[in-house]
Amino acid sequence: QVQLVESGGGLVQPGGSLRLSCAASGSIHSAYAMGWYRQAPEKQRELVADISRGGRTNYADSVKGRFTISRDNAKNTVYLQMNSLKPEDTAVYYCNADLSQFVDGIPMNFWGQGTQVTVSA
Repeated sequence: QVQLVESGGGLVQPGGSLRLSCAASGSIHSAYAMGWYRQAPEKQRELVADISRGGRTNYADSVKGRFTISRDNAKNTVYLQMNSLKPEDTAVYYCNADLSQFVDGIPMNFWGQGTQVTVSA
């Protein structure tokens, strides 16, 4: 059973930093695009950043220059370094990945369970 397990969320003061990690586990053949989404209360889920297997990145305008996405292909893990955090970054952050399994090699999309990030004084 493939799982995406997130870690690193928490409470931080404005201007602070957090690093989120998301590790894919299970019988994974290949990891393709990986990314992070977030959902604030009463708002739609939105893309924060994503990264291709080759390392090409894409960011939401609201986080450009503050957040950095990276990945370790050997570990099937994606990271999100969040600096200069603002109260408006408060949300549940979800990991998302396109993964193929050894059983059939067909890429499928998976979501993590979410990790809470709260930016508050």
